[in-house]
Amino acid sequence: MCPPTYFRVSYSINPWMDPDKPVDLALAHAQWEDLRDRYRALGHTVEELPAHPALPDMVFAANGATVVDGRVLGARFAFAERYGEAAVHAEWYRGHGFDAVREPRHVNEGEGDFAVTASWLLAGRGFRSSPLSHAEAQEYFARPVIGLDLVDPRYYHLDTALCVLDPGGGEPGGGAPGGGGAEVMYFPGAFSAGSRAVLARLFPDALIAGPADAAAFGLNAVSDGRHVLLPQAAVGLFEPLRERGYEPIGMDLTELLKGGGSVKCVTAELRLG
Repeated sequence: MCPPTYFRVSYSINPWMDPDKPVDLALAHAQWEDLRDRYRALGHTVEELPAHPALPDMVFAANGATVVDGRVLGARFAFAERYGEAAVHAEWYRGHGFDAVREPRHVNEGEGDFAVTASWLLAGRGFRSSPLSHAEAQEYFARPVIGLDLVDPRYYHLDTALCVLDPGGGEPGGGAPGGGGAEVMYFPGAFSAGSRAVLARLFPDALIAGPADAAAFGLNAVSDGRHVLLPQAAVGLFEPLRERGYEPIGMDLTELLKGGGSVKCVTAELRLG
């Protein structure tokens, strides 16, 4: 492995994590299975990444890599507890027919901080992924990277504060005129003033989430362009999504939320091109 380039990692918090309220493992597994089965019922192919006994956070599969047009940029985690996950993810991709798998030099936590549209990568920074990872991703994927500064430690990954609803402007929704055809929803309070201005310029018609829905991890969601799977507690997002032509599907992942993630965090999207 090549030596990593280090940068200062800021501390972040998850208000849902409370050592006095341990995770019910059986319920967490049942909630995960419900999400998996829902994807399949919607017609999606689901591949399962086998668990590793020494890596309990590997359930948050979105952090292990970013896949665009069949090319895989692996992860390099910010904290030692998760270092070992990167090699397991890379091995899985190589064993499942992905020929272009790159080990990154700079710290990035996969789709925790990279959100993919048809034209760009939106890239979070501030708590986990290094700003240097943005240029690395741009060079590897050959598409522009838009850096966004996260400033609220409750939203330590981009995927806790922003969701791509329609990556390329297809039906329904139609996409925003300034956003390369993409349509997103996000919580402005998670971002710096400059990044809020960038988002407003790129996505003038974005769905803006309020504090309560953001705190419920409502933006840690997955959209296939029609169905939007999101935490069922984010009740304020359901009607706005319907008004835009989407079908919101509420999921109960409260036990996984105790570990710091919800629908998107446990979903690695395999974009084959």
